[in-house]
Amino acid sequence: MRIKSSLQLLTTLLFSVSLLAQMTGSSQTANTPTASAAPIADAAALEKARKAAQNPIASIISVPFQENWNFGIGAADRVQNVFLIQPVIPVKLGEHLNLITRWVTPIVYQPYAISIPQPSGPALQHQTGAYGLGDIQPQFFFSPNTGGKVTWGAGPIFLVPTGTPSSFVSQGKFGIGPTLVALAQPKFGTIGVLVNNIWSVAGHKDRPDVNQFYLQPFFNYNLKHAWYVSLTTTGITANWETTNGRWVVPIGGGPGRLWRFGHQAVNVQTFFFGNVVHPRGTSSWTFRMNFTLLFPNIKN
Repeated sequence: MRIKSSLQLLTTLLFSVSLLAQMTGSSQTANTPTASAAPIADAAALEKARKAAQNPIASIISVPFQENWNFGIGAADRVQNVFLIQPVIPVKLGEHLNLITRWVTPIVYQPYAISIPQPSGPALQHQTGAYGLGDIQPQFFFSPNTGGKVTWGAGPIFLVPTGTPSSFVSQGKFGIGPTLVALAQPKFGTIGVLVNNIWSVAGHKDRPDVNQFYLQPFFNYNLKHAWYVSLTTTGITANWETTNGRWVVPIGGGPGRLWRFGHQAVNVQTFFFGNVVHPRGTSSWTFRMNFTLLFPNIKN
């Protein structure tokens, strides 16, 4: 029921955005005296928004809402759900330097493994998993704004054990590490990579140490009418604390499109990923939907 309700909500939201964008575009064309110039202006604004949407350290405020369904977990073929709210806020530090802050806040439904006892008590007998706030990961990118062909940013990433119930949706450790993103945006689209590694520095002594690597290459090919196709991953990860099932390697992609109604730009994406390498009993494939609000902030 949780998955069905989420799909219905997201489908309704995407349909509403599409309909509103079409209605707004039609009214603007009809009411604009210089109708021939309006499509050119709209297209330029939409292309600028699409370029910013494909840049994780663009100098605009954005608020991505991301829903992930991770299928095929365990012998019972369970489904994990991870909903991410990831506000990105740029701060201009000087003439040629920006600070891009990104707060990854997960809300997680974690199905119980076969080996974990189900909750006791009549009121809890129907429960099949834990649901709550996951561990927040604040990220800070110092990004030089020099107008070169390659855009990059580097800084610290943190792991904060905010997850509750902590036994199921939290690693129980404070962590820190470096993070780096670099990208180029030629005429055909965007190509880039995001990489980081987190080491635990404090936390619950009975919980495993954290030493986790993350790598996300991404490639976007732009199409007509603000459409584009993405080839990427949910993030290639390696748990350096174990040798058994260390790697998770997802590969996939999907379509995306920029919508614009009034002054508001919205980026909508859908993805399918197959985990070609993953530990036994973990998810074998993922379906993802992204809905991102874009707001102008500071100029390049």
